[in-house]
Amino acid sequence: MEIALTVLMVAVVALLTAQLPGRTEQARTAYRLAEIERRLRLVMDHLGVVDASPVPPEVRQHLLQGDKIKAIAAYRRATGADLRSAKESVEAYGDQR
Repeated sequence: MEIALTVLMVAVVALLTAQLPGRTEQARTAYRLAEIERRLRLVMDHLGVVDASPVPPEVRQHLLQGDKIKAIAAYRRATGADLRSAKESVEAYGDQR
């Protein structure tokens, strides 16, 4: 009985592991997303569309309140950027205002 249970558990773990996305799937998804973003930029450039507000609304709100640290944190949450990039982007946006 214990052997059958052990074999069943191993089979279940193997099936669950097979269902998890592998690194190649994640890399493929990241590539596809980057390609979609590149094509969208090309279309927007071709049509002359300019994103008037590339900064997330929550970031603008924190900057209007004068809270730069919260604005940087909100930018990082919204974009997934690292601290340095977020700080540079928020400061650049603050300088434009």
